[in-house]
Amino acid sequence: MLNILMLTLTLATPKVGELAPDFTATDADGRVQALSTLVKQGPVILAFFPKAFTPGCTKELKAYGTQDAALKTAKAQLLAISADDRDKMAEFRTSLNATFSFIPDPDAKLITLYDVKVPVLTLASRTTFVIDGNRRIVSITTGNEAIDPKEALQAAQQACGR
Repeated sequence: MLNILMLTLTLATPKVGELAPDFTATDADGRVQALSTLVKQGPVILAFFPKAFTPGCTKELKAYGTQDAALKTAKAQLLAISADDRDKMAEFRTSLNATFSFIPDPDAKLITLYDVKVPVLTLASRTTFVIDGNRRIVSITTGNEAIDPKEALQAAQQACGR
C-alpha cells in the first residue's frame, strides 16, 4: 500500500534546488519508507525506472548494486521505484542480490507525484533524483545518463560533505 503525503502541490517535475515532495511508501519487503525520515540519515537517491527485468533497468540497478561502498561512504539510501507490482519488484530485487529498497508503485502515485510518468502508459521515465538532508533536490539525471549511477553517487557524496 502506498500512502502519499504531499506537502507541496507540484504541476511539473521538481527541479534542482526545490523541496522534494514528501511521501511514505511500503517497499517490496514490507518496510515503510518515509522520505522525511530517510533524509535525516543522509542523502536519498530516488531511482525511477520503467520496468523490472528489461535490459536498461537491469543494467542500471546492477550498477547501483556494485556501489554499496560508495553509498555507505555518502551515507546515502537508494530507493528504486517503478510501476511494477510488489511481487515483481521483490523478484527483481532478489535476482540482483540488491541490498537497497525497491518501491512498487503500480498505481503510479509516486511516479505522478514526481511527474515522471510516461505519457499514456503507466510507466516511469528513467529519472534519478538526489535529495539532501534538508529535503532539497541537489541533482536530477534522466534518460540513458541515469543508467550510470556515477552522477547520482557524486551528488550524494557532495550532499553529505564528502
